[in-house]
Amino acid sequence: MIQFKTAEEIERIRKAGRVVAACHREIGRRIRPGVTTLDIDRFAEAYMQSCGAKPAQKGYRGYAYATCASVCDVVCHGLPKDVPLREGEIVTIDMVAELDGWLADSAWTYAVGRVNRDMERLMNATKNALYQGIAQAVAGNRLGDVGSAVQAFADRERFAVVEAFIGHGIGRKMHEDPQVLHTGKAGTGRKLKEGMVITIEPIFVTGRPDIAIDADGWTARTFDGSWGAQYEHTVAITGAGPVILTD
Repeated sequence: MIQFKTAEEIERIRKAGRVVAACHREIGRRIRPGVTTLDIDRFAEAYMQSCGAKPAQKGYRGYAYATCASVCDVVCHGLPKDVPLREGEIVTIDMVAELDGWLADSAWTYAVGRVNRDMERLMNATKNALYQGIAQAVAGNRLGDVGSAVQAFADRERFAVVEAFIGHGIGRKMHEDPQVLHTGKAGTGRKLKEGMVITIEPIFVTGRPDIAIDADGWTARTFDGSWGAQYEHTVAITGAGPVILTD
């Protein structure tokens, strides 16, 4: 069942979103060769706590960290590790902050030092597709409009969409209805209505979108070793159009 939010509740999610956005900005200043994703995870947890928030991922279904840190061919749910990042790699940091009982979720892919043109293309295409999807998150449109816009951009840029991982509603809980696919047919699916708050979080890969889960039960990586990027915002559906709460 979808939990529709009032304007006041959306503002509470926005406050959590500001913590996430500010933390991402600080992480962007810290990502460089030699830094470990465990360093980043510890920083993110301390930063959220300094803002009066807490990392909602930590403890979720036994998850032990404040962030997910997915490097290169790991496309989602990578575990932070004490392994130095290397020049030319890419890493996605995904985090959820809880502030006064309300949650906001955002993922961002970062270049480690200088990356090659193929990785720049991948990152730019995935980010642009996120905003193409957000532009369709308008009251009266349907979820298929969001997925279709993302998929069309992936097709145009010749990347594949990892369909195994999807967006979702968010509010008091990390994962609420509805499910938000990043592929689909325009004009289909559940109608978007004012008061809905969702995440849009496409993952594009340079090769095939098939993934496997490591023995740790979390880490999702491509079968063929191709690299992936992900960008995510928490978005409110309002009468004035889509409002990004983690910008």
